Amino acid sequence: MYISRHLTQKLKQSTLKYPVVAVIGPRQSGKTTLVKHTFSKMDYVSLEDPDIREFAKNDPRGFLSNYEKGVIIDEAQRVPDLFSYIQGIVDNKKKSGQFILTGSQNFLLHDQISQSLAGRVSILKLLPFSLQELDMKNKNFEYYLYKGFYPRLYDSKVLPNDWYPNYIQTYIERDIRQIKNITNLNMFQKFIKMCAARTGQLLNLSSLANDCGITHNTAKEWLSVLEASFIIFLLKPHYKNFNKRLIKAPKLYFYDVGLAANLLGIDNLDQIKNHHLKGELFETMIVSELIKKRLNLGQQENCFFWRDKTGHEVDCLLDKAGVLTPIEIKSGKTITSDYFKDLIFWNELAKNNANNSFVVYGGDKNQKRKQSNVISWKNINKIV
Repeated sequence: MYISRHLTQKLKQSTLKYPVVAVIGPRQSGKTTLVKHTFSKMDYVSLEDPDIREFAKNDPRGFLSNYEKGVIIDEAQRVPDLFSYIQGIVDNKKKSGQFILTGSQNFLLHDQISQSLAGRVSILKLLPFSLQELDMKNKNFEYYLYKGFYPRLYDSKVLPNDWYPNYIQTYIERDIRQIKNITNLNMFQKFIKMCAARTGQLLNLSSLANDCGITHNTAKEWLSVLEASFIIFLLKPHYKNFNKRLIKAPKLYFYDVGLAANLLGIDNLDQIKNHHLKGELFETMIVSELIKKRLNLGQQENCFFWRDKTGHEVDCLLDKAGVLTPIEIKSGKTITSDYFKDLIFWNELAKNNANNSFVVYGGDKNQKRKQSNVISWKNINKIV
């Protein structure tokens, strides 16, 4: 059964305005299913197929001439030279919605591609399912921390502890080699696991490198690889000083919490409930949900965090054209006064109205309190 994606509306709008629309995101996030379902009458071709890829490489003009009415090109980053020829076609025809491109990495970071398509392409990012795209009836949040949000886990009976190891192996053997020539793939896999152990935490690059037995520069390069392929993202600290000395290091998160949980060795739901990183995994899920909401509207991420060097921290700050909304994220299901401590401090410092601040927690009830709004994890869409 097809599960409707929130990005669909923006995708349709973009094809009316741009000759090229690129849908990028992690492998298996549902990009192909989305574009084929949305544009069911459009020709489709995948550059994962060796024969088709060879045709596109050796005779790009001949390859593209087969699709004069438009085409969906899956895994487009496999033949980067193709983009210059696409530029020539769209400049001549001046018609919107000619090419729909998908890719499991941010191929538009490639200089040649970004120059070819500058001003001609709408770039949309599709992450795995959001909570609002799924049926959340009679589920607790631990279920989603364990299972994650990749579509394959919802359209088949495969278990997370069977699917994720294969996903990681495929990702390392296929995608990584396209982005960077990493010779020690076993060490790289260890590096990903070490990153999972740090999800929801401040990034200490030196510590991460030392624990993996690699250099500082190698760790930095490998983080860039994980970012380019939508495995992790680095949440930046907000720049506004408030006359306090602020932490400048970013926080590391996984786009999919189920992947992080599996890399931590969690292979059943019961292990989640008492895991020492349960709070960080819950925070990973909520921050990722806030990002999904923006991306599904075709908007840029607006999430930051705030932390000063005395230990005060706000888990997430949403910046809407300079208006800041602080959010605390707590996995506990019982609300305590500690949940509001840092919000009260920040609101006083920033002169922010408590009505414009939120605590997202692991319980089911929404409450309005004088210190802040309290929002169940199930209702996070009410914030954005």
